[in-house]
Amino acid sequence: MLCAVLTQAQNITGTVKDDQGKNLSGATVALKKVKDSATVKLGVTNSSGQYSFTGVNSGQYFVNVSFIGHEAKNSPSFEYSGSGDAKGPDFSLAKQSGNLKEVTVAYRKPVIEVKADKTILNVENSVNAVGQDALELLRKAPGVLVDKDDNLSLSGKNGVQVYIDGRPTPLSGKDLSDYLKTIQSASIEAVEIITNPSAKYDAAGNAGIINIKLKKNKSYGTNGSINGGYAIGTFPKYNAGISLNNRNKFVNLYGNYNYNNSDNRNNMWLYRAVDVTNPADGIKDTLFDGATKMNMRNESHAFKVGADMSLNKRSTIGVMINGNLTKSGFDNFSRTPISYIPTNTVDRILVANNTSDSKRDNANFNLNYRYADTAGRELSMDADYGLYRIKNDQMQPNTYYNPSETSIISERIYNMVAPSDIDLYSFKTDYEQNFKKGRLGIGGKVSYVETANDFATYNVYNTGKEIDKGRSNDFDYKENINALYVNYNRPFKGVMVQLGLRTENTNAKGTSVGLKLNQTTNVYEPFDSTFKRNYTDFFPSAAVTFNKKPMSQWTLTYSRRIDRPAYQNLNPFEFRLDEYTYQKGNTNLTPQYTNSFGITHVYKYTLTTTLNYSHVQDIFSAILGVTEKSKGYITTENLAKQDIVSLNISYPFQYKWYSVFANVNTYYSKYKADKGPQGKIDLDVFSFNVYAQQTFRLGKGWTGELSGFYTAPSIYQGTFKAIGMGGLDGGLSKTVLKNKGTVKIAVSDMFKTMKWKGVSDYGNQYTRANGNWESRQFKINFTYRFGSNEVKAARQRKTGIEDENKRVNSGGGGLGGN
Repeated sequence: MLCAVLTQAQNITGTVKDDQGKNLSGATVALKKVKDSATVKLGVTNSSGQYSFTGVNSGQYFVNVSFIGHEAKNSPSFEYSGSGDAKGPDFSLAKQSGNLKEVTVAYRKPVIEVKADKTILNVENSVNAVGQDALELLRKAPGVLVDKDDNLSLSGKNGVQVYIDGRPTPLSGKDLSDYLKTIQSASIEAVEIITNPSAKYDAAGNAGIINIKLKKNKSYGTNGSINGGYAIGTFPKYNAGISLNNRNKFVNLYGNYNYNNSDNRNNMWLYRAVDVTNPADGIKDTLFDGATKMNMRNESHAFKVGADMSLNKRSTIGVMINGNLTKSGFDNFSRTPISYIPTNTVDRILVANNTSDSKRDNANFNLNYRYADTAGRELSMDADYGLYRIKNDQMQPNTYYNPSETSIISERIYNMVAPSDIDLYSFKTDYEQNFKKGRLGIGGKVSYVETANDFATYNVYNTGKEIDKGRSNDFDYKENINALYVNYNRPFKGVMVQLGLRTENTNAKGTSVGLKLNQTTNVYEPFDSTFKRNYTDFFPSAAVTFNKKPMSQWTLTYSRRIDRPAYQNLNPFEFRLDEYTYQKGNTNLTPQYTNSFGITHVYKYTLTTTLNYSHVQDIFSAILGVTEKSKGYITTENLAKQDIVSLNISYPFQYKWYSVFANVNTYYSKYKADKGPQGKIDLDVFSFNVYAQQTFRLGKGWTGELSGFYTAPSIYQGTFKAIGMGGLDGGLSKTVLKNKGTVKIAVSDMFKTMKWKGVSDYGNQYTRANGNWESRQFKINFTYRFGSNEVKAARQRKTGIEDENKRVNSGGGGLGGN
């Protein structure tokens, strides 16, 4: 398909400058027919003032150019043969002599945009995104993989840093995935997958950064929208929301609220063969063959309110509060026959009927200031405070039956109560100015995180419950990071160079306090497993773009990055699925470091190819261990080093009413570790991820969409070999009520092919896990927009374009922008 469409992609190119000879970036360019002045193609000039029209048929045309504050201009007519590249007319625009009264701009963002440093998924334009949460959107995003435990990886690398509105989240692992499930697609504007962050960004995230941008209305006057949706898979799901905005020349007040209520079904099968009798001989003699059904409940209230005020033409001050209040829970029924392998005889059957209730409240407060003058000086400052209040209450009865399940052998009931408080404080400032024919940026950030975790395990009896002193603890963690950076980019003739250096000083302290049984005296004694980490690291980054030939541009990149352990992964508490399966943290975890090298080629502004090599030292890996002879647990260790080579190819194509975006990401990954005779790893895999999104403009307000992805067999978390997985989504949308309303219907995973499976043979146990979830759903959503939708201020348009240009040219953007 790619080869076929490439033969059709011919180009007409030209440049646009002002009357002083300066390149005009962001000018609107239209290719029109001479016969009836019908618009054939629309475009926007890049930072070099260059425009390009692709896929044009033969005929007679002229070009119209407009730019705010300048006189619009038409070119003389010219004839295009329809084959090969052609030189279009060049323009020199004069400034307007009078005041600009009103401009109307109509532009439809593509569903996916690919740039040198990032890929943008414009969620609000996607029919198939309706009724989904942020985690499900990421599952289908180009190059992103979500494993069986909802951990994120990008191009085969697991160090993904997630941002919300340009601010890093403090969560990871299960806490992060639970949080992403509370963010509905109706409140998301776009998802940015930033593969080559500049020194301006935090150094965390070896695979890159995923930035989820929430919606914010930019129209003048008073306006808003309401939306409601329904979805059905195994259980029904509901969502609704409202957005309000009031904007004038000096003040912008905005707010939105979204409600979600959903029940979901998950299924999992876990097969474990363990060497119980003599772990040294490597012969598996005990088999756990379990099946689990999980019914999960989720009810969330998401909100965002804020205000921006222009102090003068140069300065803006803003305040924003956003958050999420969530109640969730699950009913978990598992049945596990336990067998003796040599005789293939079932010894007993474990039945665990768990229930869990959770509360997860999050609020973030931001105060920001922006200054920008006509000389190119820009200053931004952000002060942030965020809080997370998490509480889990799990009841877990473990009942052992005889092989025929006619009588109870024994019963143990546990109650786990685990409240967690996370508080975050940060202040950051960024300053940029023109310097030595380039752009110099400097800045710094101070952040402080404090977490308090109380994990209490109770043994439940008929007479009441009693705390299990050996399985309860308090875990407190404090972390302070101080960062400084300098970033410089400068264009030369045919070359753009960007260099950056970031320094981060980390100071961390963790304290796990509890009681431990003294085997000699049989008395519980207090223990304190306090650890401290203090270290300073340097993180250079560089990018060189060769743009002498605009139709064929090359970019070379390098960066060094860090991934620090998740707070909960440092806590040695135990979270149980049943009496034989649990998860615990590891206080000995240290950061993993990554060095990455990349080459990117952009052909005719459309076909983008990226080759990347990364070396990861002390990679985080999920290890399956055995304790008390047969009880299995999962923990995280700095197990191995990883070498990964990836090749990513993406191509958008549009012809009249049809458009398609295709992305292929291939990679080779090798994991190697030596932790003794039972802990050797030497695994490698060649894998790929394919994503395609097709859009059909059917006329009279109808739009169709068909999207799908496939992820080939891969390795995740260092020890699990996973099978391939993919799915196909389809949907339709129709504008109604004089284009103020939109109705969308969609079906996800139409053929119910999204099923996961992983196999691990590490240490003295063999594990095979597989499962599925409510991936096939029918969804319907309605959105109605009311009030003014007029955008008429030159300052707003200029600011938006300057910000986007800055982010493209520097390979990164501001973290606190509203």
